[in-house]
Amino acid sequence: MSRLRFALPLLLLPANDLLADTFERDDALKLPDVVISANRQVQARNDSSAANTVFTRDDIDRLQPTSLTDLLSRVPGVQVAPTGGRGSLPGIYIRGTKSAQSLVLVDGQRIANTTSGDSGLQYLNVDQIERVEVLRGSRSVIYGSDAIGGVIQVFTRRNAEQGLQPRMKLGFGSNGTWERSLGVSGGDEHTRFNLGASLDETAGINSTHQSFPSDGDHDAYRNQSLSLNLSHAFSDTLEAGFNLLDNRGKSEYDNSFGRYDVATGQTVGQKPYTDYTVSSASGYVDATLNQHWQSRLELGHSENRDTKRDTLSDDSSVFNTYRDSVNWQNDLTINEQNSLILGGDWYEDRFHGSTTFTENSRWNRAAFVQHRFRGEWFSTELGLRRDQNQQFGSQNSWSGTLTVPVNPDNDLLLSYSEGFRAPTFNDLYYPQTQYSNPDLQPETSKSYELQWRSQLTDSTRLEASLYRTDLSDAIILDRTGKPQNVASARINGFEAALKQDLFGWQGNLGLAVIDPRDRDSGHTLARRARRTVSLDLDRQFDKLGLGASWQAISSSYDDEDNRNRLGGYALLGLRSSWALNREVLLSVKVDNLLDKTYARAMYSYNDPAFLNNHDYREEGRVWMFGVTWTPEM
Repeated sequence: MSRLRFALPLLLLPANDLLADTFERDDALKLPDVVISANRQVQARNDSSAANTVFTRDDIDRLQPTSLTDLLSRVPGVQVAPTGGRGSLPGIYIRGTKSAQSLVLVDGQRIANTTSGDSGLQYLNVDQIERVEVLRGSRSVIYGSDAIGGVIQVFTRRNAEQGLQPRMKLGFGSNGTWERSLGVSGGDEHTRFNLGASLDETAGINSTHQSFPSDGDHDAYRNQSLSLNLSHAFSDTLEAGFNLLDNRGKSEYDNSFGRYDVATGQTVGQKPYTDYTVSSASGYVDATLNQHWQSRLELGHSENRDTKRDTLSDDSSVFNTYRDSVNWQNDLTINEQNSLILGGDWYEDRFHGSTTFTENSRWNRAAFVQHRFRGEWFSTELGLRRDQNQQFGSQNSWSGTLTVPVNPDNDLLLSYSEGFRAPTFNDLYYPQTQYSNPDLQPETSKSYELQWRSQLTDSTRLEASLYRTDLSDAIILDRTGKPQNVASARINGFEAALKQDLFGWQGNLGLAVIDPRDRDSGHTLARRARRTVSLDLDRQFDKLGLGASWQAISSSYDDEDNRNRLGGYALLGLRSSWALNREVLLSVKVDNLLDKTYARAMYSYNDPAFLNNHDYREEGRVWMFGVTWTPEM
């Protein structure tokens, strides 16, 4: 057992004793060296078979990220490709897989739009987030569809202390940006709650090159966010709670191709925007039935609502998706060496909008089992899941991991995992049959991984992974625009995370090298850079905190044919904080300090004859100043 496992007294407890503690999951959300998402239970990060990265609330406050996507760009093996400034649609690529091939959860609930597969991560306000966990590699045995590349789970703000604790934050910065948030948490030995609200606004930037006079405006963004958590311990063995996160607002964007005006027979400009809502609500009951059996039942509801409008016309379209879900998981401790997870999932997706789909709902139900053996010389984890889907029938997923502790400070893990992704409503049920295909089957994957985890010294931690993912039946559009199960891809990769404390400075280095290729054409998959590096350095000098971030991304291609090249770039950011007293904290940061011009995506018709192939602009040098007040009660 490595030194890391002795870092926190909580991790010294046996699994069944750990789960029996009152509010144990809420308390674990504050700790950096545990992970919850890997198996839907609290466990030490080093005991998890999944390559993982964890950001606690302390990390978020220290790093001062502008958005959740800004935070994710620090994870080795994760690439983010926005289409403009704040509030723009991002591509999230975990280990070279596309956005729809990675699962996004908020407090255990799926939030992806079932029509497009996008999760609306750009709309989740960081002030309402307690913790972010990123799992790299397939977790379909535990979660089913979409978890091919990995899992991103967001946990909303929590309270971990007794008494009343208010907080207020006000920030302003470049491009007419204002950030405002209020919150209060409290509780006693039996009940805890947290209530928070935020309002963010920015005038934005002009994300695209001007094609029409109306296209030369800045793209503003507005976000209103509300979070609520309430939990009550009826006894030492029974707890229930409720979680809510609601983000809604308005996001402007450019349509450089304009729209066809039937009356005039000409293409005219637009000033489009989206009225959006991304929300999630869930309730749970957590019970310790005996010293060997922990059971948790969760009921959830999520909504992803999208209404697109145009200031210059009456054009509008509505795409609203809703999901109800039930999860029941049982954690069984058979003896000191063997444990078992038994669970079942059910969820139903529904669509309502201005477009009439041939089908507007479907259900999915699943059962899964995972066995874990922990021995002196090796440990194993073996899992099986079976999903039954109303549209495509059944799908089986397997996974297995062998862990060998080379010595007390070094572990080797060898794993195999299968994954799948169900087609979206757009793929299957879009009313124009030339653009949909009800006969589509799920995309599938097989992944092989070798991990090395080492506590090199008391102040140095290294985690490295070498992996290969094979994708089959990948869904692409043929020449007529109809989706087909025809593509296959092979992704080879290496990633490493190094944590080092030196002379009082806390350093976090992440690097990744990938080779993501279409197996038929040999081309590199679109918007995947082959090499990425990120570095964060921070130090606290009594009341003064200083930090810097550096990120370097190699070149990539914007299209599958590798004709449109996106240049590589490097970004430098600085940040600082100053505690005036115990209640008031000042913070300031500058991103893209050197004012680099760069792009992570293009917009075009993907046609070399079309001359209007342009980069989506990113923000130049920007600054932000904030004041946080946490009065003592």
